[in-house]
Amino acid sequence: MSVTFVIASRNRHKVDEIAAVLGSSAQCLSLAQFQGAPEVEENASTFAGNAELKACSLARWLLGQPPLPRGEAVFVLADDSGLEVDALDGAPGVKSARYAAEEGSQGNATDAANNLKLLTALRSVPEAARSARFRCSIAVVPLTVDGETPVVRVFEGACEGRIQVKPSGVRGFGYDPLFVPVGYDQSFAELGEDIKNLISHRSTALKELKRWFVGTPSPA
Repeated sequence: MSVTFVIASRNRHKVDEIAAVLGSSAQCLSLAQFQGAPEVEENASTFAGNAELKACSLARWLLGQPPLPRGEAVFVLADDSGLEVDALDGAPGVKSARYAAEEGSQGNATDAANNLKLLTALRSVPEAARSARFRCSIAVVPLTVDGETPVVRVFEGACEGRIQVKPSGVRGFGYDPLFVPVGYDQSFAELGEDIKNLISHRSTALKELKRWFVGTPSPA
């Protein structure tokens, strides 16, 4: 089956990562290809809630735009993911991308600022107590025009690890230079895309998604 996913992100690294895991079985379109696409306030209290907000909002907007190049099925895909640190009671959590942003700001902080704030918060926490995990929720909505309420499907993934005392590696993005997954002694930013795409929180959720859509006959 030919499947097209419109990914609700302009982040090239994230889009490339999603496309790599889904492989040739899907065509992936970046939000950067759609001028005027709305920004969605991610104000839900869970990763799944934010992913659903983005997917449904973008699907409604796309229905008012010129028709997309269609295969047999077209879906909107949105994800929300973040880092949970046990010593910080699960923070930064759903605020991972804007962890270091000013109070009340709707914009994201830079990766460097977020990493610095995290290291500062953990300054007195010994390395043995720095357990953490990345979580990812992926929401998928069929792009339908029949007026029916679409079914939102959510796929989850997690990757356990720890936060090291200083960043290492130059690949990846976000908290990758600080996060060392269980079973490894290098950060995601050192391990690189091939290994990350095998074990990451996002790849786990995407593999569940791929297993689903490969066996799905239509976008109903």
